[in-house]
Amino acid sequence: MTKPDQEISLEQHEELLTILKERFEKNMERHETLEWLNVQTKLEGNPKKMWSLYEMESTGGEPDVVGYDKKTDEYIFVDCSKESPKGRRSVCYDREALESRKKHKPENSVMDMIEAMGIELLTEEQYRELQKLGNFDMKTSSWVKTPENIRTLGGAIFCDRRYDMVFMYHNGADSYYGSRGFRGLLRV
Repeated sequence: MTKPDQEISLEQHEELLTILKERFEKNMERHETLEWLNVQTKLEGNPKKMWSLYEMESTGGEPDVVGYDKKTDEYIFVDCSKESPKGRRSVCYDREALESRKKHKPENSVMDMIEAMGIELLTEEQYRELQKLGNFDMKTSSWVKTPENIRTLGGAIFCDRRYDMVFMYHNGADSYYGSRGFRGLLRV
């Protein structure tokens, strides 16, 4: 059951389905063997997932289907915006990093936003898989799920694409930049 604040109106539902269908049909190379009607059927049976997709869309993520997991019978949506989603930039990695800042705290953290949106943060491996489908983050960068041993030492990792290669870097988890956001994944 969805919470009242995790529901979208019928109008928003229809508008989002139209956007997702158009994006799906325009980018068939991301999901060549899949059919929209099957995806739509799954979406219509999952109002909470529609709310999460609405959040992904409204923050600039441009979510699209990038795969299907036969074992779990789930479609995999990932943020496919050319650059890191605008509505999710200038955030540090997690709540601990946010609270450790003495001055100039960002408004939010990646992990808090991920939880609130009901999505997963891409791992480095998932980020690299996404980059096989196109050129993303040519001017921006995206935080990715950081291994616990790195996070324990105060760091966090992010990725981008430069010089026709995907790079993984590190920063203090409390850092934030106007050109760094994050990409999410949703299983439906």
